[in-house]
Formats: sequence, structure tokens, C-alpha cells
Amino acid sequence: MRKAKPKKRIILPDPKYNNPKVTKFVNNIMLRGKKNLAFSLFYDAIDIVSEKTGEPGIQVWEAALTNVTPNVEVKSQRIGGATFQIPTEIRPSRKESVGMKNLIGFARKRHEKSFSLKLASEIMQAYKNEGAAYKRKEDIHKMADANKAFAHYRS
Repeated sequence: MRKAKPKKRIILPDPKYNNPKVTKFVNNIMLRGKKNLAFSLFYDAIDIVSEKTGEPGIQVWEAALTNVTPNVEVKSQRIGGATFQIPTEIRPSRKESVGMKNLIGFARKRHEKSFSLKLASEIMQAYKNEGAAYKRKEDIHKMADANKAFAHYRS
């Protein structure tokens, strides 16, 4: 980049749990600027999770998020006419956002009645180290492990 790095935006904590990570998650859920709807969907999902597991829903959600957060990823790089998948460490802010996007994306693909139920199910699956979002993390790690011979190309 020629110009100076852009400033990091400060994300305010959410009203119920006073946690900025929740606000970040809700911002990823949000469609067409409907933040209140996104907050209500998230809070409903957390209530469903705490009902079904008998544990505090926010703690289950945080554990699920750490379970689906990848540590490494592969990036394509062209070297001498060939394209290699090079495993690279992910910086912490990107780790978090990739985990959130995977959790939300796979929750949207589930077949249940409402988004709150879909999200709650995906959170509970991720908490137990199961489900599509967790499988995605495992696949990313397997791909990085399979291509670790090309790690020396890392720039």
C-alpha cells in the first residue's frame, strides 16, 4: 500500500453481554443493514443453546467459536509457471473473522425452521467438535499439512 495503513475501527460492545466479539459476530449475521433483527436472532439462538445444554449460552458460543477458528490456511502463489498452495499462519483478527464467517455460513445452509434454530444447532455442534463449520476447519488444517513441503516459499 502506498498510503498509510487505515485506522482500526473500534467496535462497541453489545448491550446484553457487553462483549465486542458478540457485536462483531452480529455484524457478520446482519443483512441489508438490519442490525436489530440480527441482534434478536443471535440472542434467540443463545437462549436456545442455554436451554438445550443447560450451560450459559454465551460461554458455549465462545467455546464453539474457538473450536471452529483455524490457525493456518493455504494461499495460492505462482512460482515459475506453477501454482503452489502455500500454508501460512493467520493473524489473530483474521482467524476470528474466518471462524465467525464459517459458523454463520454453515448455519445458513442448515435445514431447520428459523435462522435462530439453525445458528443454535451449528453452535452446539461446534461446541462438541462436530458439524460443518468444524469440518471446514479440519479440512483447512489437512490442506495446510499436506502442502507443508512448500512452506519455504512463504514470502
